[in-house]
Order: sequence, then C-alpha cells, then structure tokens
Amino acid sequence: MNDHAAHANSFGPAASIYERGRPSYPDAALDWLLPPGRPRVVDLGAGTGKLTRQIRARGLDVTAVDPSPGMLDELARAVPGVPALRGTAEDIPLPDDAADVVLVAQAWHWVDPAQAVPEIARILAPGGRLGLIWNLRDERTDWVRRLGEVIGSQQGDPETTIGPPFGPLEQATFEWVETLGPDRLIDMVASRSAVILMTPVDRAAVLNEVRRLAATHPQLVGRTEFALPYVADCARADLPT
Repeated sequence: MNDHAAHANSFGPAASIYERGRPSYPDAALDWLLPPGRPRVVDLGAGTGKLTRQIRARGLDVTAVDPSPGMLDELARAVPGVPALRGTAEDIPLPDDAADVVLVAQAWHWVDPAQAVPEIARILAPGGRLGLIWNLRDERTDWVRRLGEVIGSQQGDPETTIGPPFGPLEQATFEWVETLGPDRLIDMVASRSAVILMTPVDRAAVLNEVRRLAATHPQLVGRTEFALPYVADCARADLPT
C-alpha cells in the first residue's frame, strides 16, 4: 500500500475518535453548496456522518457512501435510518440519475478525479451538482497557528480539480467558529491520518504536546471551553441540463 493509500485507509480503526473530535460544517456553506428545492443528496466519503446529519436535519433525502466499514458503523449509530453504502468515489454503488447533488466533505483530496468525476456524473441527474467542502483551521489566531506547528500540519490549498463534463468551478469561503474543550481538541488531533499512522510513542508525544498547549497558552489556560476558528473552503460545479 502506498503512502497516500495508507493515509486514506487509516480512519476506520479510529472511527470513534473521528466521531468525537471532528467538527461539523457551517450552515452558510451548505446553503451555498446545495441547489434550491428538495434535492436528493449523496454524501460521498461520508465518514461518521458529520455532514450527513446536517443534510438530514434539513429534511432532505440523503444517502451516505464511504469505503470504511468502521466509519459506516459509527454513522449508523449517529444517523440511524439513513441509507449507508460501502463504496468509493471511483465506484459508487448507485444507479444512473440517482441524485441531484453529490457533496464531498473533507475527502476530495483522497480520490482520483480522473475516475471519480465521470462516476459522480453518472449517478447525477442532468443539471446535477458536485459540491466540495473542507474545514481549514484559521491560523491567524495565535494558539491555532501553534497547534499547526505541534501537529506538523501543512493545510495548504485544497485540491479542487473537477473539470468536464461539469461546468465552470465556483468557489467560496465561510468563516465560522467551533466551541470545544481540551478533550475534544485531543480527539480532533488524534483523528488526523498522520497522527493515526504514527508509532504509539510518537503519537503519545504529539498528544502530550497538545495537552501542554491547552494548559499553558495564554488564550487557553484555565479554560474548559474555547473557540477554534475555521474557514470552510467550498467549491461547486454543475452538469449541463
């Protein structure tokens, strides 16, 4: 298994940590990503259903697809009753014209666009939409910048290659804030693929450094809850009608 595949397949064993630690997504971003009306939605790379539950809360029909049985087990507990299928962006277990919009949250960088784009287009109805979203930590805040240094993250610009048969790519960003405490901060860090794949000794060292940051940084010290600012980076493209 190559390094990229190892990272992509690392989440299943850490599904419960992922569920506890990962943030949701801002409503304004979903307003922008979802087409008007009552579209049929596929949450592709759904993980533990962080986005799935927000789509269902809007009263929309949603089907979750993910390659990891461990993640889908967590999703079934978190969002009971939602159809949850094992599959990938390159091989989606749905018929043609099965959806009006496919959303991919925090996962497009794991897929092969050359295979995924035509497969997603296949399951979409004419005029259907592909929407992508990433939560990026806003490192303009000092403690968040320091957190990035501790965990060795290189957030960079998300990969937004889509291309034909989809039309022009539109992009938007949405600033938002999540409130969390030290325990959830640890779970968020521990749910990252790079940390999951560390040796136990290295992982413990990183998590201990995050605990030290939460206990000593002037913006966090003595607090049981604090604000973690994010920028939700979004992209969308539509098929021709």
